[in-house]
Amino acid sequence: MNPATPELRSLYEEVILEHNRHPRHYLENPPGCNHHGHGFNPLCNDEVTLHLKVEDGVIREVGFEGAGCAVAMASASMLTEAVLGKRVDEARELFARVHAMLAEDGPSEGVGKLRVLEGVKEFPMRVKCASLPWHTLIAALEDREATVSTEDAVAWCPQPG
Repeated sequence: MNPATPELRSLYEEVILEHNRHPRHYLENPPGCNHHGHGFNPLCNDEVTLHLKVEDGVIREVGFEGAGCAVAMASASMLTEAVLGKRVDEARELFARVHAMLAEDGPSEGVGKLRVLEGVKEFPMRVKCASLPWHTLIAALEDREATVSTEDAVAWCPQPG
């Protein structure tokens, strides 16, 4: 995907705005959630808390709450749709692909609709905004009590798996 093309940039903007205006699974903390993660981006004041119900290795329920820029909220919304019903190992693999696409200039294969997030690379200051929910997902899956911060290099680059 070349985010510089007008058509793709328009799609990126459309999807981000749609998910920001109508976030999926927002303000949801489904009953029985047994994994939670909290993330914070002090540069933009983005804050995301994820709630997951994992049973038999599958993410059965998901919800998020928080506040922040349109990119962070849209990414969290897209994340909830992408991981719901997935096995934990599939969610970790998806994290690795999204992280590689956003932060490592890796390929966008295997991320499906999330490929639209690649457009954020046109705005380097927003890469951490888009990545925050994904790192929060890993923190939730690992039952980390500490807040994941975009400015903590050790916590920011976990090795999935």
